[in-house]
Amino acid sequence: MEALGTDRLVAALGLAPEVARFYVRVLPMSGRSVQEILAFLGIGRAEFDVLAADLVGSGTMVIDGDCVELLPPSQALSQIIESAADRARRAYEQLLSVSRAVPHLVADSTRDPQVAHADAVAPIDGEVVLAGSTADTLTALIERTTGELLWLRPDQWTLPWEEEMRRLIAEGVLTGRQVRGIYPIRALTDAPAVLQSRQEVGEQIRLLPQVPTRLLVIGSSHAVLPDPLGSTETTPRIVVRQRGIVEGFVLYFEQLWAQASPLLEYERGVKGSETRRQLLLQLSDGAQDEQIARRLGMSLRTVRRRVAELMVELGAESRFQAGVEAARRGWL
Repeated sequence: MEALGTDRLVAALGLAPEVARFYVRVLPMSGRSVQEILAFLGIGRAEFDVLAADLVGSGTMVIDGDCVELLPPSQALSQIIESAADRARRAYEQLLSVSRAVPHLVADSTRDPQVAHADAVAPIDGEVVLAGSTADTLTALIERTTGELLWLRPDQWTLPWEEEMRRLIAEGVLTGRQVRGIYPIRALTDAPAVLQSRQEVGEQIRLLPQVPTRLLVIGSSHAVLPDPLGSTETTPRIVVRQRGIVEGFVLYFEQLWAQASPLLEYERGVKGSETRRQLLLQLSDGAQDEQIARRLGMSLRTVRRRVAELMVELGAESRFQAGVEAARRGWL
């Protein structure tokens, strides 16, 4: 691949030779439609998508609607190196976390068998609830408890019992119960009526680009989560009553709550500090422009413009550096 350097360098950066050749052939047609490129190359859309996947993933190629744009060779190489460096950074952090856990694993394996046998062992307090009875389970739990309600709600507004949950929240707030919920930013467009309805009955709402899983925490006594974690309704639910585990979920929720943007402030500051903060969080997490646009509900063109403005404002030469500098300035 002459334009990006030697084939050896390209391979070292994770691009297959056929992908490199694909880039060189498509580069002169940057700005053209997908259909024009397919006709020029004489290939089908499925083959195009396979070849383009690595380029899109690295940010070298952007498909905006039906328009294909490619970075010029020098910028493409910089982008690929930056993506490789970011993957290496995340891999290093994961390995570091594993290495820190090793002493605890070793300690468990080297315990005196007689002491281990003498220790009291009891099952965790909780049960698995089938998905079909989730609404009844939540209603019973909320009605017979008094603690604060903490919700992670990536998509629950699509469920048939939303009105019942709203009623329970309204009754809880009237008795002095605090209710807090974290939603993805896309809920502003996907379910604005739900956000307004929940806010009207007293739920405090904050927004994040992504909400990783469904979760309900009730005080320090109960946690309800899917197994496996996520937002798929077909999975069973686990109800946990073990205080230490529930408190761990509370800490997790509070960490997300601190990162999230208050609904009212986000709505008022669409062009201001809250959107900027969420954009910077996405940059520091290594998200690509297409991902950021989807998560923040912006056009791809707007994302690119704001990223460029932020990097100039921060004096940063890379996205990762922009995230670091923003954290240093206390913007995150």
